[in-house]
Amino acid sequence: MFVAPDPGYLRLRTSLRAVLGVCLAVAAAQAAGLSLVASIVAGLAALLALFTVTDASVRAQAVTTALLPAAGFPVLALATTLHGLPQLRDAAFVLVVFCGVYARRWGPRGHALGIFAFMNFFSTQFLHAVPAQLPELYAAVVLALVASGATRFVLWPIERRVPPPAAPPALPGTGLARATTRQAVQASAASAVALVAGQFLSDERWYWAVGTVWWIFVNTTSRGETLVRGFRRILGTVVGIVFGVLVAIPLHGAPGPTAVLVAVCVFGIFYTAAVSYSWMMLAVTVMASALYGLLGVLDAGLLVLRLAETGVGAVCAALAVALVLPITTHATNHAWIQRALHSMHAATAEAIARLAGDREGDPAPHAAELEQLLVRVRMALAPLLHPLNPFRARKARARHVIALLDDCAREVRGLVAVAADPSAAHDARLAAACWRVEEAVEALTADELGCCRVDDSASTAVPQTAQGIGEPALAHLHGLEKALAALATPLKSSPRDPMVSA
Repeated sequence: MFVAPDPGYLRLRTSLRAVLGVCLAVAAAQAAGLSLVASIVAGLAALLALFTVTDASVRAQAVTTALLPAAGFPVLALATTLHGLPQLRDAAFVLVVFCGVYARRWGPRGHALGIFAFMNFFSTQFLHAVPAQLPELYAAVVLALVASGATRFVLWPIERRVPPPAAPPALPGTGLARATTRQAVQASAASAVALVAGQFLSDERWYWAVGTVWWIFVNTTSRGETLVRGFRRILGTVVGIVFGVLVAIPLHGAPGPTAVLVAVCVFGIFYTAAVSYSWMMLAVTVMASALYGLLGVLDAGLLVLRLAETGVGAVCAALAVALVLPITTHATNHAWIQRALHSMHAATAEAIARLAGDREGDPAPHAAELEQLLVRVRMALAPLLHPLNPFRARKARARHVIALLDDCAREVRGLVAVAADPSAAHDARLAAACWRVEEAVEALTADELGCCRVDDSASTAVPQTAQGIGEPALAHLHGLEKALAALATPLKSSPRDPMVSA
């Protein structure tokens, strides 16, 4: 985690900005004379606004931030109103889970609104909020969104335009064939069971089990991804509880030191989220311990209960993805890889236009999208690469596919750089080579099973001058053709077949 690349120190800057935004939100709530409970709600709302809003443009981020109350306020009212009606509250919580996951089909905005809605219901359980507190809770959320928005868009504007996060792949068909619909059903079923099991362990802290289910399903699609994420959540929680015992309990809820610890945890959540879910969960667990210290209810028994509830939620999530409308790891892998190949196709087509003299041709956005998709491919393939995976053939295949896709991405990056050079235009050899690459991609994506009709001899079709030092564009295209041809073997064969080295 500490050696993970951080180009332009983006993770560092985003993490520091998050600390600033959360601190401003809490300070605003305190200055307005709101209670400790409302101040905690303000801090959580600011954290969520800065963490979950990931639209591609600054304008879209501002719109999503402005829409967060539309998702959060009705849920806050519902959760507080049903506080004394356990059965209706439980049914409403499961319904919120379903709607929150289902909303992910509408991209980053639906994803952010769904998370914000869920967490507003969750926080009312966490803080035992009642209807009389609703006005100040609304005020806290508004202050938090103003503070986080001012931090994000005025005080510390980092984003200009970023590639949009890749949406979950749509599996073939409609209705229950869609990944988001299946996940909504899975998450609801898992939450319902976790809710009952969690209440068996504790009438007061049962919501931890539901929260575990929710966050395990965030940013996962397949059965394998969900199982790995559940394992990492438990691991992070265990280590976080150890830190909570050593650090949070000795503070005894002292406001100053606890505030510093929470700020460090907020930084840790943002800094580790992109590289290690276990480390992020460590930070979340320590932050939760510190907040319980502020509320005066923290002890070792509470932390042990948190671990038990986390285990219950993880088991329920695992059973749901295995038994309820399962989305196989292979199907998800195939969908993400196909999307990456289509993005590669688009980048190559734009490069053709650019090299043919069309100044409107721009492969750069498609290349950026390809980078985003490759991140999701790695996430989808991560279960196959996990040390506990006993299937060696699948593990070797996954490594081979990732290596070849990385080769493709490297060549696409080089091609984009060459296409941006005005002197590269009107070169018939480059255009011809681009057409061959485009045909190779079309062959790889020609049918639903991923069978490839690329002939290994295609890699020799590029003129020998492609290997010359003075022919960088042809060299990139030649490398891209070779990588695409090599992808034929793992993509067209059964995932159960042993890998045959080329």
